[in-house]
Formats: sequence, C-alpha cells, structure tokens
Amino acid sequence: MHPRGPFHASRPSLLGAPRHYDDGHGLPPPAVADHPPCGRPLPGHHHRLSLTPAPARPQPLPPLESSPMQIDPRGPRFAAALTTLVLCAVLITSSGALLAAQTAVFALGAFAGLRYSPYGWLYGVAVRPRLSPPDELEDARPPRFAQGVGAVFGLVGTVGYLGGAHWLGMTATGLALAAAFLNAAFGYCLGCEMYVLIRRVRSA
Repeated sequence: MHPRGPFHASRPSLLGAPRHYDDGHGLPPPAVADHPPCGRPLPGHHHRLSLTPAPARPQPLPPLESSPMQIDPRGPRFAAALTTLVLCAVLITSSGALLAAQTAVFALGAFAGLRYSPYGWLYGVAVRPRLSPPDELEDARPPRFAQGVGAVFGLVGTVGYLGGAHWLGMTATGLALAAAFLNAAFGYCLGCEMYVLIRRVRSA
C-alpha cells in the first residue's frame, strides 16, 4: 500500500468510477467555482449586468424658426447709408433708371439675402474685415423685411418717374429716403419695427 498524502485523490478506474477526495482530516472537498478560468459562465447562470452607462442619444436639432440666421447689425446700417446717398441723387436728378437700380438692390436683399445684395457684399469684403467683431448679432429676418418694403416704394417711385408722374416718384422716393436716413444715422429701422408689429398681431 502506498501512503496517502494530505491531498491524495484516487485515480479513476477504467469503468469510470468517481474520484475520491481525502485531505486526511475528513474535510469536504473545496467548492468548485461557478465560472471556469476562461471567464465563461456555466450553463444555467446569467451574466452580471454591466454598470457602464449607455451612450447618450444625440439631441434633435431645433427647428429653423427658433434658430434664424444671425447677421452683423452694422451691415444693414452701412447699406442704409449708401441707400441714402443713392436716393438723394434720385431726388436731385429725377432719374427713374437710377431708382430702378436701387429697387433691384432692395429686391436682392429681401429675396436672396442681405449678403447677396451689392451693399451687403461690399460691406463683407471691404468694411467688416477692418472692424472688430460685433458685440452682438441680430436676426436677419426684420432687415430683410425692411428691404422688401423699400423695394415696394422703389417700384412705385420708378413707375411714377418713368410714367411721367413725377409727384408720385418724388413722394415714394422721399418716404424711402426718410426710412433709410433714420437707419443710417440713428440705427432705427422702420421696416424692422413693422415686421415685429406684424408678428405680434399674428401671434395674438
């Protein structure tokens, strides 16, 4: 017979007899781990829940109405100054062609955007690079609406000058000139105030 050591286990027989464990003190065999060394769980066991937080879903973009295009407020005032000079020349010369050109500038600013009008392009290329950044930006919709109002007055004045009704041309040009001068000299935009008033009435 061979002496038994402290951790002696009988070899399995050829008939597949179960193995016996004896540590010499009558203690039960050590417990078998639920998970093998490779880390895979045994059948019938569930994986532990992961404590890692799930990645946050991207938030949807705000609607276009709540995030309008912002512009440098000095640009419309620069355009108003040039408009004042042009309209003064129209009143002096009674030129329907010059007023028609100014009306086209109004229409470009209203329908294509302020940056696409000749005055807006000139400000962006020749003036703004020489200035410091603006303290704040403003919504582009009120100035564009004001350009549309100017286009209406310019169209009426052009029809008056070219049609022989100089009084109509002078009246429409004078009203447009007054609005442009207020914006250029004092930063007060009549067309912008009209836009705000219309929005308030529609939302009431």
